[in-house]
Amino acid sequence: MLSSALRTSLRRAATTQTSTPVRALTTWAQIEMGPPDAILGITEAFKRDGDARKMNLGVGAYRTDEGKPYVLGAVRKAEEALLAKRLDKEYLPITGLAKFTGAAAELAYGADSAALGRVAITQTISGTGALRVGGAFLQRFYKAQQTVYLPTPSWGNHAAVFRDCGLKVASYRYYDAATRGLNLGAMLDDLRALPRGSIVLLHACAHNPTGVDPTPAQWQQIQSVVEEREHLAFFDMAYQGFASGDADRDAAALRAFVAAGKTPVVLSQSFAKNMGLYGERVGTFSIVGVDAAERDRLLSQIKILVRPLYSNPPINGARIAAEVLNNAPLRTEWLGEVKQMADRIIGMRTALRSRLEELGSAHSWNHITDQIGMFCYTGLKPEQVDRLAKDFHIYLTRDGRVSVAGITTANVNYLAESIHSVTKN
Repeated sequence: MLSSALRTSLRRAATTQTSTPVRALTTWAQIEMGPPDAILGITEAFKRDGDARKMNLGVGAYRTDEGKPYVLGAVRKAEEALLAKRLDKEYLPITGLAKFTGAAAELAYGADSAALGRVAITQTISGTGALRVGGAFLQRFYKAQQTVYLPTPSWGNHAAVFRDCGLKVASYRYYDAATRGLNLGAMLDDLRALPRGSIVLLHACAHNPTGVDPTPAQWQQIQSVVEEREHLAFFDMAYQGFASGDADRDAAALRAFVAAGKTPVVLSQSFAKNMGLYGERVGTFSIVGVDAAERDRLLSQIKILVRPLYSNPPINGARIAAEVLNNAPLRTEWLGEVKQMADRIIGMRTALRSRLEELGSAHSWNHITDQIGMFCYTGLKPEQVDRLAKDFHIYLTRDGRVSVAGITTANVNYLAESIHSVTKN
């Protein structure tokens, strides 16, 4: 039991606390609510939908033919091998795990590339982190130009990443809405018209969001103009092996630029898609130097940039990737699994186009199979996309981009019939 005096004291304290005005915390009052992420909004709408036929075609992550997330067998085996080693959790060096970055460089540039001995490479927090480190490096050291030119359209995060590095962002023409293919003539005209020495971002393969890649012959023309204008080629390679099923074929454009040696080349590389290491955040940023001495100078400055950003990268995903890339049987298994994933995507493209044609659509759907990689730029208008969500429970971004990985043999016909319904009039 509390004494009478103690009860009175507590009542007075409570009265004093509730009657004293609390100073309004206005420090952050001027900050406005930021716009929601477009992909997150799609996912939330999908989750709220109770219809059994619902489809989420907005998320850029691979799914099995059962619509489930997929952990590659080679990755599982690598994890088991690493667990058996009972490794420590010590910090990595600033530039990451050397066994990983060395193998990643060989995968990107080719095991027989003469440039390997002069590539300055650092492990990064996946492809986004690679872009950020690359942007920071160019902002600090590439004084010839401070504008990054992106293809129209490009991955939605490109502009934000480079602007946050202090670089300006502009664009060059790329996609032809009329043909749903590459507007090569306009692209070359724009590249020629850019200030000499401009920073030109190039999707190495599986262009996101359009799925429209140049042919080998078209790449030669692009390379010729970039070299003629002495532009810096910033390759973003997020889908090596995942586009065509052949890692060497998907890296052909990058390797051709490097082999010619006529223009500066930097590279952002990700293992989210091709190794399924989405949440592990595994990537690299690299610069091709002229010799080993320049490589060392470049790497010293990359370290200075990385140190205040995140000190050093995470270890687990890099160990997994290194185990897969450096273990011959696991590497072979992994490359086979990447091809299986690519082949499933290609198969879903064929099935979707075939069913649309069977339905007697008046539109041409050739672009579905002409495009490559995880995404298909369907050409659907925003109001058609809205109707797909409202009437058919199919969710995708309003620019008409479809994540082909979300299509399965069980739902491809329903998707085709729904697209036909919203486009036939």
